[in-house]
Amino acid sequence: MFLPSVHAETDIDTLLHFIHENPLGLLITGINSSSHDFLQCTHVPFVLDLPEESPLCAPQGRLRAHIAKQNPQVKAMVEGFDDKKPDVLSLENDVLVVFNAKHDHYVTPKYYVETKPDTGKVVPTWNYSAVQIYGKLFLYYDSKAPEAGAFLAKQIRDLSNHTERSIMGYTGGERPGPWVVEDAPERYIELMQRNIVGIEIRIEKVQGKFKMSQEMKPGDREGVVAGFAGMGGENGEAISALVKERGARHDAKKRGALNDA
Repeated sequence: MFLPSVHAETDIDTLLHFIHENPLGLLITGINSSSHDFLQCTHVPFVLDLPEESPLCAPQGRLRAHIAKQNPQVKAMVEGFDDKKPDVLSLENDVLVVFNAKHDHYVTPKYYVETKPDTGKVVPTWNYSAVQIYGKLFLYYDSKAPEAGAFLAKQIRDLSNHTERSIMGYTGGERPGPWVVEDAPERYIELMQRNIVGIEIRIEKVQGKFKMSQEMKPGDREGVVAGFAGMGGENGEAISALVKERGARHDAKKRGALNDA
């Protein structure tokens, strides 16, 4: 990820909160295989576990997920183990997981109301936010093995609880109660678990950025804020608010640096 200082977010707590709010990640691996592509990727929702001591201390916790056992990415992972697979497999090389915010958009140069009329030296761009994780992957393959079975049982319950409550808002009271795994027949869940594998990624590095027109002149940023607000809709309003927020942070940081000089 290209991380210009004007766009980079270095606060770990902010980056981890971003993952919690945007759990669908792109799991990317590079694995030498005789029958599968070297590069593989899978879109999958993750559960984020933080260290109990402090979310700011290294290592930065772990990600958990589950994917289909028939997924070519899984087949590439287990290819070298044949039929003698340990309960928990580990990959030698780091994996990469990329999380994107749900709001992004093309930015037209027509929004740059300060520079465009003055010099015309403006070009289009795209505003977006993203976080990426590097870490070591451990694979829980056989649901009948005690450790893998326990991991998968906890994983599917924790993911369902997070997405039902945090994403869908099913918290009880005036909101309906969340769907829980126990709502499905126990035998059906057992069969489903046999066809998935558990993914654990122990986080080693977290990076992220909010590319929201911070680098533009104040007048141009105001034009972007107004342009997206005028576009309307959830996406337009969200981008407008983010550009305004990130611009204010950038200006405050810049003022602080000048005061310290």
